[in-house]
Amino acid sequence: MSESTEHGITRSDDIHQEVIYHDSEDKAHSGLNTKVIWKVFWILLCVTIFEVGISLVPSIPKNVLLYTFIILTIVKSYYIVGFFMHLKFEKVPMQYSLLLPFLLIIYLIFIALYEGVAIGLVTT
Repeated sequence: MSESTEHGITRSDDIHQEVIYHDSEDKAHSGLNTKVIWKVFWILLCVTIFEVGISLVPSIPKNVLLYTFIILTIVKSYYIVGFFMHLKFEKVPMQYSLLLPFLLIIYLIFIALYEGVAIGLVTT
């Protein structure tokens, strides 16, 4: 089995003819340098500290805390998936194939919370 590399493409001569494009991998890592990683770290830390801080305030209504935590969790997941899992550097169809099911799940969570409030399972 021999492998040939040309123009950033690796081809193997086995029966499956695996083709690996190294350009997308290089592009994903080129946008993620140490400065960006630290910036994302500080953003995530600030959001987490804010979450802990508002959870300790007794005068905030429970339902406001619930929706605030959901929104802040979505913000944190954007930074984790976008930068640390390199989704921000993927092509648009790949982003949509992962983003649309995620949005559907978020929509279903809000529907469940709304219906739970309506029938009394979640108190406001």
